[in-house]
Amino acid sequence: MKIVIYCKALQMTEILLSLFESLSHDNELFFFSDSSKLTEFAHNEKADVFFIYTQDNCTELAESLKKHECRINIIFLADDLKYAADAMRLHASGYITKPFTVEKIQAELSDLRYCVRKTEAALLKVRSFGNFEVYLTDGTPVRFERSKSREMFAYLVYRQGASCTIKEIAARLFENEAFDKKKQIYIQKIISVMMKSLKSVGAEKAVNKKYNSLSVNTGLIDCDFYDFICEDSTCRHKYTGEFMAQYSWAEHVNGYLERISQGKKYDM
Repeated sequence: MKIVIYCKALQMTEILLSLFESLSHDNELFFFSDSSKLTEFAHNEKADVFFIYTQDNCTELAESLKKHECRINIIFLADDLKYAADAMRLHASGYITKPFTVEKIQAELSDLRYCVRKTEAALLKVRSFGNFEVYLTDGTPVRFERSKSREMFAYLVYRQGASCTIKEIAARLFENEAFDKKKQIYIQKIISVMMKSLKSVGAEKAVNKKYNSLSVNTGLIDCDFYDFICEDSTCRHKYTGEFMAQYSWAEHVNGYLERISQGKKYDM
């Protein structure tokens, strides 16, 4: 996670530095004491969350950040509740008062207003708008030996990391067909081919495979669909009215995506 901390007070900066460095080592930390440099950074880099220490009124800084990116996670760090009303007005993700602790910071990071996509170690790039396509991060297409193995992977992507039973997958891939012994054997063959295709490009970890259960590892996939539903402004233009167009079971998702594009959001 890319975390930005703004604080003008030197002594408080040292305290905050110690606290934030105690968090996960996977985080990237950026400290600023100059608001203009912070604003410049925000215009050129995409950060996951901004912590602003409000010893002084920093609502103008927060407003400036939100003008550039309206869906931004801002968490205020304050001596007291003096600026809590301003934080609510700005739809801040959180508000922490002294004493500042790692536990308080971690609690806010675990409940952000806008979700954070973790794709720093992505193995695959998935395009779900239009036709479903899978690439390596360098743009090389991933070849699936069977079309049904590609469709199976597409369904797992659609399920966004949720565990799927073999019977559930079969119901999607073979609508209106009996789930008999022959079909179960065929499904296992498709799974084997899918995993073989992923392994051949070093991406087998993109799928979690357990007894009678499959799921996609969303943290290892850079996917336009995931970014869109996280309301990432940089990818809103990518949806043009089609989602996994090859597959009839995905058609109903278009209505959901249309509602998001219109500023509404409901469950699929």
